[in-house]
Amino acid sequence: MTALADDPKVGKKYRVIQWGIGNVGTLALRHFAGNPVYEVVGVLCSRPEKVGKDAGELVGVAPIGVLATTDKSALEALEADCVFYAPLWSDIEEICRLLRGGKNVVASGGAWWYRTETNAQDIDKIEEACQAGGTSFHAGGIHPGFAADLLVLTLCRIVSRIDRIHIYEYVNFNKDTLKYLDEMGFGKEPAEFEAGNLFAAAWPLFAQSLTMVVDGVDKTVERFTTEVKVGLATRDIPYEGTEDMDMPGLKGVIKKGTVAAQQHEWTAWVDGKPFITLHETYSFVEHDAIDPRPDWDGYYHYRLVVEGEQPTELILRGVADEQGDHGNPGYTWTAMGPVNTIPAVCDAPPGFLTHKELGLVTLRGVVR
Repeated sequence: MTALADDPKVGKKYRVIQWGIGNVGTLALRHFAGNPVYEVVGVLCSRPEKVGKDAGELVGVAPIGVLATTDKSALEALEADCVFYAPLWSDIEEICRLLRGGKNVVASGGAWWYRTETNAQDIDKIEEACQAGGTSFHAGGIHPGFAADLLVLTLCRIVSRIDRIHIYEYVNFNKDTLKYLDEMGFGKEPAEFEAGNLFAAAWPLFAQSLTMVVDGVDKTVERFTTEVKVGLATRDIPYEGTEDMDMPGLKGVIKKGTVAAQQHEWTAWVDGKPFITLHETYSFVEHDAIDPRPDWDGYYHYRLVVEGEQPTELILRGVADEQGDHGNPGYTWTAMGPVNTIPAVCDAPPGFLTHKELGLVTLRGVVR
């Protein structure tokens, strides 16, 4: 692989391919364009009308001299140090092909980032591809990948005794109606929601976070349990969502009597007792139009609670503006968490890398 001439003011540079320019990929590409540590050599898009256009202009920055394409084979033929892989749904065969082809992969999806019983076979496939290609793989994001695991373990380091851990994720979709709201079960009749929704089968994904925390306190998960509660719309709730950078926007109505809020709980049991519970709480638009009314502030944030000695609480949220709006920094957090590991991943020995293997990474190019 041809190495770039390093700028002595910058140090080593990394050639990256941006694989997908949706909400997360857009923010990653903007970062690469402004960070002298990186050189963008290829960009994958999914919408035909974006093909052949400068990728920088597509994400709202100055031209970068790289044209967006839907041709995956052409991108795979490029020389690059790393692919930042940012589709909404990850394709393990595609990831393994990139790894075998000699490209390190850092992903913003949380499908495979910490080994559990349910994903062990897939992680073995990724490990084999890494060894075959002499490459490394790491995945992360804000959740899973940081807020419910790495941040929790960091918080636990300052307590004397841990009796119980609660992790709360709060998301209100009133300002960000994602394209998979239907799959999540919003706007469905209660019986239809109970029959199947996106998060009904998602516990293996979040079990990675719970397992990492339990492993990190030198214990073993005995079993997982799940529970779900819903809130129903007390009137029709119209919505019109923001447009995804790589998908059309959404609009519609959450009809009276259908699901307008949901809380999923996943609990890991240790030593015969519930030890750590992840509370995923999602609501839609005005809380006063939901029964039972959600009992949390209607903005995106995480709340970590460690019960024990000394009982400790941490809240992660965006900084409020003059109107008291904390905004939705989740996409930035989801992108930057893994993006900032790219130099460490590229420089690491081949293999599947978790936070344990990476350790405390050096952040390059973020101060500029």
